[in-house]
Amino acid sequence: MRNLLLTISYDGSSYHGWQVQKNAVTVQQVFQKAVEKLFCEKIDIKGCSRTDSGVHANMYCVSFKTEKNIPCKNIIAGLNTYLPKDIAVTDCKEADPDFHARYSVKSKKYVYRICNTQIRDPFLKNYAFHYRFPIDAEYLNKESQAFVGTHDFSGFCSSRSDVEDTVRTVYSFSVERKGSEVIFSVEANGFLYNMVRIMVGTLLFVNEGKIRPGELAQIIESKERKRAGKTAPPQGLYLNSVKY
Repeated sequence: MRNLLLTISYDGSSYHGWQVQKNAVTVQQVFQKAVEKLFCEKIDIKGCSRTDSGVHANMYCVSFKTEKNIPCKNIIAGLNTYLPKDIAVTDCKEADPDFHARYSVKSKKYVYRICNTQIRDPFLKNYAFHYRFPIDAEYLNKESQAFVGTHDFSGFCSSRSDVEDTVRTVYSFSVERKGSEVIFSVEANGFLYNMVRIMVGTLLFVNEGKIRPGELAQIIESKERKRAGKTAPPQGLYLNSVKY
């Protein structure tokens, strides 16, 4: 029995997230159909993470087991033939028998893109959040360091989440300007539902003066969602990398 690890990327604009849903088209649903068409069998696919509706992935990992001996390069070519143009397989390799795309993850990194211009860019409407107020990236980068470390992120989780353990370790957080874009990057051992988008929304509150300098650590410690900022919209969010 082979255990395969595939890396894919996708534009999430047309999908209601990764996970299969009853009444909406998802990335997993479309990807699973392509896999079963190529392998001619029902296959249980494991994804590395859940992504929300409209969220993108520069790198997303899946694993599944099969007894078919299709070479990895042919799997890549075959799946890319069956998949729509907004999903692509970029790599395929053999993994250890006990490898699991989700449970073997050591860390994940997300980036959030903001188009920081007075006039919106119509070509970025699905790929970055337009925010017209000036952003002080250096200031937000300094304030964002309060997120780094092991904390209970209850206040940075959607109320719709049913996760009991809300403690996560954030390894790094950065905010940097690249021309008219401001990029928020965060790497952690795991993330709660809407955690990154709430982090970004909270930093925008810091930018607007709604949260005072140095107050972010107290907000995290309070574990109160009402003290954090709004949830930033999904289109600026990308799962950027996964480490095993």
